[in-house]
Amino acid sequence: MKKLVFSILIFLLNLSIFAQDNLINALEKNKSDSAKKKFQFTTIYDIEKTSVKAQGKSGTCWSYSGNSFLESEYIRVKGNQLDLADIFAVRCALIDKAETYVRLHGNLGWGEGGAFHDVMNMYRKYGALPQSAYSGIQYDSKINNFGEMMAVLEGYLKGIISNKSGKISPLWKKNFITLVDSYLGAPPADFEFEGKKYTPKSFADNYLGIKADDYIEISSFSHVPFYEESLLLVPDNWSFDKVWNVKMTEMTEIIDYALKNNYSVAWATDVSEKGFSWKNGVAIVPDSLPEDNRDDEYQNKMKKIFDGPKPELVITQEMRQKAFDNYETTDDHGMHITGLAKDQTGREYYIVKNSWGEKNDHKGYIYVTKAYLMYKTTAILVNKNGLPSAIKSKLTK
Repeated sequence: MKKLVFSILIFLLNLSIFAQDNLINALEKNKSDSAKKKFQFTTIYDIEKTSVKAQGKSGTCWSYSGNSFLESEYIRVKGNQLDLADIFAVRCALIDKAETYVRLHGNLGWGEGGAFHDVMNMYRKYGALPQSAYSGIQYDSKINNFGEMMAVLEGYLKGIISNKSGKISPLWKKNFITLVDSYLGAPPADFEFEGKKYTPKSFADNYLGIKADDYIEISSFSHVPFYEESLLLVPDNWSFDKVWNVKMTEMTEIIDYALKNNYSVAWATDVSEKGFSWKNGVAIVPDSLPEDNRDDEYQNKMKKIFDGPKPELVITQEMRQKAFDNYETTDDHGMHITGLAKDQTGREYYIVKNSWGEKNDHKGYIYVTKAYLMYKTTAILVNKNGLPSAIKSKLTK
């Protein structure tokens, strides 16, 4: 029986790794030489940012994009570039999530996913590290590979909550941290940077100078009142954080105002839509598609979607809510909005930095229409000073 269980676990682990390898291979091939000819972009605003990174075989987009956002904030405040340790926030979040998982008797989704408030919460609680001080890779690999680690951690936690002794050992958390660090490496208690010694907390507080309380998370839902805080009802919100609720069109007002005033924006969204093309480096909302995706009309129209700018569907608050309620909009990816551009027809697009490496014609960036953002956003994170005063006053009442 034990051999059978072990064989099943190995099969599931290999299946997970196989799926991740297919994703990476698809991204490697997803390059269209003609994409730039079909959509010709002129930059309007361009926020300074660090280089494009690759999250590897890990579901840590929320940390890569969240830390990219903090890096741009550091550039804005200090005028210097700095690469932060993306996996430090992930390590801290895994430990805090494990504690919540055990306290809830396992009634919590377990995985490597997260949200932008996780980046800010970990920054506030544990601080930050430069990439040079902590890579988060403990073995001979150039990229993150979380498949085995997450399976091992989940097995351990399930063993803790299902033990028959009637009591949970006070050592469980210490042993869990040991498991995490055996894969990611233990972060340094202190380190030297530019000739001075820091702890992760003093590095965040004294060197970076970014205050977590200066940032606000926002979304748009009609099942809760506008201009109030409400629970972000997505599976990856394991910390049960709340977000401010605004009207759909006010999300783009906020982003436009922020970019105009040199503030970038972290963006959580759904990238499973037919109009999202990493290959072409654009995300749009086609004005219509036949319902039957097997017929020739559908296939022919799909081939032409990315031939160049075309009319888009007009998005309403009701459509946005329906897509969320029907699970058509999920919180499956996080990216970093760093600018605004327009195409050859004058339509505006947000310039979005991704964490899948430089594997498309736009060297790791994608151009996203405002219709797509209004339709598929689950949350945004922005500096409070990046809010238009009219909207900001509504949120403080």
